[in-house]
Amino acid sequence: MQVTGHGVTAHKTYWLEHAWLGTHVEPGVALEVTADGRIGALRTGVDTPPPGAEVLRGLTLPGLANAHSHAFHRALRSTVQVGSGTFWTWRDVMYKVAQNLTPDTYFALARAVYAEMALAGITNVGEFHYVHHAPGGAAYADPNAMGEALIEAAAAAGIRITLLDTAYLSAGFGEAPNPHQLRFSDGTADAWAERVSALKPREHALIGAAIHSVRAVPAEQLATVARWAGEQRAPLHVHLSEQTAENEACQAAHGRTPTRLLADHGVLGPRTTGVHNTHLTDADIALLGGTSTGTCMCPTTERDLADGTGPAVRLQQAGSPLSLGSDSHAVIDLLEEARAMELNERLRSRTRGHWTANALLTAATADGHAALGRADAGRLEAGALADFTTVALDSVRTAGPLPRLGAETAVFAASAADVRHTVVGGRHVVRDGHHTLVPDVPSALSESIAALRT
Repeated sequence: MQVTGHGVTAHKTYWLEHAWLGTHVEPGVALEVTADGRIGALRTGVDTPPPGAEVLRGLTLPGLANAHSHAFHRALRSTVQVGSGTFWTWRDVMYKVAQNLTPDTYFALARAVYAEMALAGITNVGEFHYVHHAPGGAAYADPNAMGEALIEAAAAAGIRITLLDTAYLSAGFGEAPNPHQLRFSDGTADAWAERVSALKPREHALIGAAIHSVRAVPAEQLATVARWAGEQRAPLHVHLSEQTAENEACQAAHGRTPTRLLADHGVLGPRTTGVHNTHLTDADIALLGGTSTGTCMCPTTERDLADGTGPAVRLQQAGSPLSLGSDSHAVIDLLEEARAMELNERLRSRTRGHWTANALLTAATADGHAALGRADAGRLEAGALADFTTVALDSVRTAGPLPRLGAETAVFAASAADVRHTVVGGRHVVRDGHHTLVPDVPSALSESIAALRT
């Protein structure tokens, strides 16, 4: 599984037929990439491509940030859509797939999944990683072999990763891990911190932390994870109030909501992101907003699992920045996640227009990258990472609207299938709809998923 990093990019110029610049769509933009893979200059009003420039026709956006991923859940697609069931029956199927992962099979699967993300315009993924050890809980010779497989897989697929190494110590509020969960547990938060400290960032990879949930990390050990993240100035993510059953169990165990419990143990803050934040009280919303704790919404998973629709509008109004994730990968399409967040709210409230297309794209780009520790990504501006993606404006879904309405077209009409180019660090990873590093992504997905079937 030896792969090289993203490497040095030669100085080059891209000509963007249309570019979304955060507030509007600008025609004719020349974007210069420096040798270190950043945007050196951005010139507007360039009506024709400069000599030697690489031409990107369509609408170019900053690279999309998938702020919440469980790569191995991609193997569940369609299988868990058979019949009915609950979140908890879905979890039983997930455990069976997790049992069959090895560092090699996980590398193969994650490489294919991250390549699928690149094809969807995603340039950075937050991998919420908790399958740490061998079946039964024994450590690999390299205790971080599974995390390293994910980091290498991202490099092989040409995208960036923030590995959110996850503390998962309990089956629920102090219960010992069940046999499936032994792979996930380091025993204590101190042991988790010792293991994760051996992981090192690299050009394409940052190391962050995660608390799986308040049920999976005993209350008295929450502060240990938060303290490690604070010392490293690393992102800290946590599944929060995804299920009403979790809220009820937390109330029974601690006499308070999960949000209040996290606040009491120093977990909330501007580097922390709550994932889902679905079933919250008014006081929870005030706590999250008042501490600038982020919210990562995963609408396609939340609707697939029948989890409910979270109070995203109220959270943002309270001061919680919004980001988006594909979570269980029922689909991998950040444009659909952005669209679904708005349309879900329309169904709930029976009113339209809670976010503008610009605001939804900001959640999918700049705010998503910030949640993953990359405040220097997600914008088309000088000094930012040269990570961007181009959406066709002439497909059967996107043809017809005026180009100045490109943001609205991207959010409310386009899909991942309309992505034509993805550039990371100034290098083409997807060109004309084809991945440049993984020649046959569908076959890579089929083969790696088949290897996990028993």
